[in-house]
Order: sequence, then structure tokens, then C-alpha cells
Amino acid sequence: MAGSKGMGGGMGGNMSQMLKQAQKMQEDMAKVQEELQTKTVDASSGGGMVQVVVSGKMELVELKIKPEAVDPEDVEMLEDLIKAALNEGLRKAQEMASNEMGKLTSGLKIPGLF
Repeated sequence: MAGSKGMGGGMGGNMSQMLKQAQKMQEDMAKVQEELQTKTVDASSGGGMVQVVVSGKMELVELKIKPEAVDPEDVEMLEDLIKAALNEGLRKAQEMASNEMGKLTSGLKIPGLF
């Protein structure tokens, strides 16, 4: 019986340590998420005809369109260039967020976190 009691005490210590580590990781993740709000990525399409800046919050921060990209006869091309640039910007922002979080989780994928 005494051996079981000693073993239980060790388990409690391990559990306490695990909870402390989990709490620290949660605090670190909150800090990284806050930092991501101020970070941005750039993307473009059409050889730079359309340029976007996307934040770590997955929001469009800036959109630039060169005048020569605007052709009233081909609005569809401009729409495609905007979509392509924005999608690339969002992909880069997601990759940036995943990389930053991955540093904390050592590559562990946590569904719904990022």
C-alpha cells in the first residue's frame, strides 16, 4: 500500500507540472496571436499589376492596382488578378501564423488553434 501512495504523489507532481506547462503554452500562444495582428505579408499578381498587403489577422490591409491593369473592356481580368493576389496574400499570412505557432508547439498540430 505504501508503494502505491508514493506513486500517487509522484503522479500529482507530474500533473501539476503538465498543467503549468500547458498554462505557459497558452500564455505564449496568446502573445504570438497578439503579435501576428501587427505583422503583414505582401503578395502580387500579374507581374506586380495588383499588389496586396495582408495582416496576420487575415485581413486585407492594402490594395494597389497599377493603372495599366484597368481595362474597361476586360474587367474580368482585373477581378482575376485581385483574387489571385488576395488568395496568395491570405495563404502567406496563414503560413506565417502556422510557423509562429509551430515554434511554440514544436510542430504539434492543434485543430482549431490556427
